[in-house]
Amino acid sequence: MARTAAPEVTLDEVVAELATLVDPRMREVNRRHGDDHGVNLTALRALAKRLRTQPELARELWATGDADARLLAVLVCRPKQFEVDELDAMLRAARLPKVHGWLVDQVVAKSAHTEELRVHWLADPDPVVASAGWSLTTTRVATAPEGLDLPGLLDTIEAQMAAAPDRLQWAMNHCLAQIGIEHPELRARALDIGERLQVLADYPTSPGCTSPFAPIWIAEIVRRRETA
Repeated sequence: MARTAAPEVTLDEVVAELATLVDPRMREVNRRHGDDHGVNLTALRALAKRLRTQPELARELWATGDADARLLAVLVCRPKQFEVDELDAMLRAARLPKVHGWLVDQVVAKSAHTEELRVHWLADPDPVVASAGWSLTTTRVATAPEGLDLPGLLDTIEAQMAAAPDRLQWAMNHCLAQIGIEHPELRARALDIGERLQVLADYPTSPGCTSPFAPIWIAEIVRRRETA
């Protein structure tokens, strides 16, 4: 059976529909947490499912600069069509946490330029950009660690994480936990670094959730895997 073509819509039509989906109260809550999107993510995904993959529309949505439009752009784009310079520019423009996270996880990680950008961003002086490099590194630690200098990553985390800005610190802490979880030969050192630095030790954690404090995070995930 032939696949049904995506519906033909204009940028203005999609932006107008997004505007009808905005919940001002949700946007205000998100703004208090450093974000700016106001559309329920379930509704956003339903719209993306209806639109299907539309690379040019995705570029137009991204160019609006609107958070909801950019999240929709991530959902309807074709990651492998982006050139490396285009992805770099998009990442540097994605300052809001949700847009930044979706772009890294759902576009850059599926592009043809993931490793090149990971290395490039890891050493960037902009902490928000560098956090994307650490996020991609964390994925490699878990899925394709061959060729990574894991002890060297721990050296960098040990030296820099405690003083890093929040977004970068969070990404480095995730990498620390992932190394401890996935690589038993480095687990003791990862736990020691976490205990000494005490990064996120006091982070408020809801009942039933795992603390992001690396020693607790590592121990809990390892326990679950061993008892599964």
